[in-house]
Amino acid sequence: MQGKVERGQIVRALPSDADRPPIDRWRADEVLEPNRPLWGLGEIAQCLGVSVDTARRWANDPALGMPVSKPGGRWFAERRPLLAWRRQR
Repeated sequence: MQGKVERGQIVRALPSDADRPPIDRWRADEVLEPNRPLWGLGEIAQCLGVSVDTARRWANDPALGMPVSKPGGRWFAERRPLLAWRRQR
C-alpha cells in the first residue's frame, strides 16, 4: 500500500556524511542558534567559553581585533562573527 509507512521501514536514504566536517561545539552552535545579538560581557563570555574577565581583557585589547562594540556603554557582539574570530585564535 503506497503512502503507508511500516515501523522500521526506511523512508528515504540519507546523504553520506563523508563529505561533511564533524559536528563540534562551534558548528553545533552555529546550526542550532544562528547569528543572534549578544548583549553584555556575560553573554559574550558564555558564547566564547571563557570567563567574563577574559572576555573583558580581549574586548579591551585592540590588537586582538575582537568583533565587539560598546554602543551606549554596554558590550555588544554578533554571534557568527564572534565565533569565527574565536576559531581563528
